[in-house]
Amino acid sequence: MRILALHTHYQQPGGEDQSFSAEVAILRQRGHHVVDLAFHNQELDRMPPWRQGAVTLWNQEAHRRVREALRAHRPDLVHVHNTFPLASPAVVHAAKAEGVPVVMTLRNYRLLCVNALFFREGRVCEDCLGRLPWRGVVHGCYRDSRLASLGVASMLALHRALGTWNLVDRFIALTEFARRKFVEGGLPAEKIVVKPNFVHPDPGPGEGRGGYALFVGRLSPEKGVGTLLRAWGLLGGRVPLKVVGDGPLADEVQEAARRLPGVEWLGRKSPEEVYALMGEAAFLVFPSEWYETFGRVAIEAFAKGTPVVASRIGAVGEVTEDGRTGLHFRPGDPEDLAAKVEWLLAHPTELARMRREARAEYEAKYTAERNYQLLMEIYGQALEAGHRRRG
Repeated sequence: MRILALHTHYQQPGGEDQSFSAEVAILRQRGHHVVDLAFHNQELDRMPPWRQGAVTLWNQEAHRRVREALRAHRPDLVHVHNTFPLASPAVVHAAKAEGVPVVMTLRNYRLLCVNALFFREGRVCEDCLGRLPWRGVVHGCYRDSRLASLGVASMLALHRALGTWNLVDRFIALTEFARRKFVEGGLPAEKIVVKPNFVHPDPGPGEGRGGYALFVGRLSPEKGVGTLLRAWGLLGGRVPLKVVGDGPLADEVQEAARRLPGVEWLGRKSPEEVYALMGEAAFLVFPSEWYETFGRVAIEAFAKGTPVVASRIGAVGEVTEDGRTGLHFRPGDPEDLAAKVEWLLAHPTELARMRREARAEYEAKYTAERNYQLLMEIYGQALEAGHRRRG
């Protein structure tokens, strides 16, 4: 199969780019011809503000590039991983103009929410779900700027009016929770299928002998960092906590590491170093307070055989099964998080069982082979839909 994989690069590599690269690598390893058509958001820095807003709405140059690539490579389908902001939804129209089926992976909530998070002022916000996103403009939800938010909201309103998303043959949501949100937001339910991210290569299970808890992620409010630190204040050093990551709350984490016994901030670490830490951790803490579309760090922990203590919200609560691959606690509730940690410390036999179950969960759902099977099924559906449309 010949595939045109279209995406934008971020200035700072993150989970989206990592998942995209892994998927392309797996396809190529199995003999598919994948053309990677990348747009680099750094190009926006060289544009005046009015031009940035214009290309977010409709990038004619991206439209031209996609049509040229389709004519040159003649792919069977286009897989769109991200269009925001530089590529713009114009690329979907370009594929349709050439008669090529389109698959789109929904890695965040950008099609429904101005800031793509459903999170505002420290809480979940669904004010724009299923509606025109004018409230996102009023609140300056994108980059704390009403002007910038107006650009994003205009893009969303324009492409709803144009029926752009109806041109996509299959959408990929990463969890059932995310799928339900996209359906609530107005995307066609019959076109949305669920395929999670995966971990490749398999890092192999760890031993879990380090005796510490681990947090890995961006140090920001929606990730539940404040709840995490308050919980460890309540625990009084009964279990060490290692924090990996950086972000706007880094100073707060650094101060907590000086003040709270057993809390250690490690900053950024390489993927190899993170896997080593995960493998020896007693458990991973995933205290997110927003609607994560997936939560890749949880399945990385599962691959190492490490249970996850996760907030019971959105995809985070879905990926982790309470009592089997980890425990749930109430999002934003440090007392409940501390109580669940204490329960694990008091039940080492149950913790050991959860380690085995976490690894089994990875092997059943999140390997490259399983992901490839699901992706081929989705591609087949998109190709069939394209044939029906042309026939």
